[in-house]
Amino acid sequence: MNTRVSSKGQIVLPAELREQDAIVSGQRFLIERLEPGTYLLKRESNDSNAGLVDWLLACPDKDWFRPIPCCWRG
Repeated sequence: MNTRVSSKGQIVLPAELREQDAIVSGQRFLIERLEPGTYLLKRESNDSNAGLVDWLLACPDKDWFRPIPCCWRG
Protein backbone atom coordinates (compact mmCIF):
# COMPACT_ATOMS: atom_id res chain seq x y z
CA MET A 1 0.00 0.00 0.00
CA ASN A 2 1.40 3.41 -0.93
CA THR A 3 0.87 6.87 0.50
CA ARG A 4 2.55 10.27 0.19
CA VAL A 5 3.89 12.97 2.47
CA SER A 6 1.93 16.23 2.14
CA SER A 7 3.48 19.69 1.86
CA LYS A 8 2.83 19.99 5.62
CA GLY A 9 4.83 16.81 6.33
CA GLN A 10 1.72 14.74 7.06
CA ILE A 11 1.40 11.09 6.08
CA VAL A 12 -2.10 9.82 5.32
CA LEU A 13 -3.04 6.32 6.41
CA PRO A 14 -5.17 4.78 3.66
CA ALA A 15 -8.87 4.43 4.48
CA GLU A 16 -8.66 0.64 4.23
CA LEU A 17 -6.13 0.51 7.10
CA ARG A 18 -8.07 3.03 9.20
CA GLU A 19 -11.23 0.96 8.84
CA GLN A 20 -9.51 -2.37 9.58
CA ASP A 21 -7.94 -1.06 12.78
CA ALA A 22 -10.73 1.33 13.88
CA ILE A 23 -8.41 4.35 13.71
CA VAL A 24 -10.27 7.60 14.27
CA SER A 25 -9.39 11.25 13.89
CA GLY A 26 -7.17 12.42 16.73
CA GLN A 27 -5.67 8.98 17.36
CA ARG A 28 -2.07 9.38 18.49
CA PHE A 29 0.91 7.43 17.15
CA LEU A 30 4.55 7.02 18.07
CA ILE A 31 7.08 6.94 15.26
CA GLU A 32 10.53 5.44 15.65
CA ARG A 33 13.40 5.72 13.17
CA LEU A 34 14.94 2.27 12.95
CA GLU A 35 17.56 3.18 10.34
CA PRO A 36 17.78 5.63 7.45
CA GLY A 37 14.61 5.17 5.39
CA THR A 38 12.99 2.64 7.77
CA TYR A 39 10.40 3.74 10.33
CA LEU A 40 8.10 2.00 12.78
CA LEU A 41 4.67 3.47 13.44
CA LYS A 42 2.93 2.39 16.68
CA ARG A 43 -0.58 3.36 17.71
CA GLU A 44 -0.73 4.63 21.27
CA SER A 45 -3.27 2.89 23.45
CA ASN A 46 -6.47 4.83 23.79
CA ASP A 47 -7.11 4.46 27.50
CA SER A 48 -10.62 5.80 27.95
CA ASN A 49 -10.21 5.60 31.74
CA ALA A 50 -7.03 7.67 31.84
CA GLY A 51 -7.05 9.83 34.95
CA LEU A 52 -9.96 7.99 36.56
CA VAL A 53 -7.94 6.70 39.52
CA ASP A 54 -6.46 10.16 40.15
CA TRP A 55 -9.94 11.66 39.99
CA LEU A 56 -11.32 9.12 42.47
CA LEU A 57 -8.39 9.59 44.85
CA ALA A 58 -9.00 13.34 44.80
CA CYS A 59 -12.56 12.94 46.15
CA PRO A 60 -13.12 15.21 49.15
CA ASP A 61 -14.78 12.74 51.50
CA LYS A 62 -14.53 9.03 52.15
CA ASP A 63 -17.62 7.02 51.13
CA TRP A 64 -19.00 9.90 49.07
CA PHE A 65 -19.82 7.68 46.09
CA ARG A 66 -23.40 6.47 45.65
CA PRO A 67 -24.20 4.10 42.77
CA ILE A 68 -26.68 5.40 40.25
CA PRO A 69 -29.64 3.08 39.68
CA CYS A 70 -29.52 1.63 36.22
CA CYS A 71 -32.48 0.64 34.07
CA TRP A 72 -30.74 -2.26 32.30
CA ARG A 73 -29.72 -4.26 35.37
CA GLY A 74 -33.16 -5.60 36.15
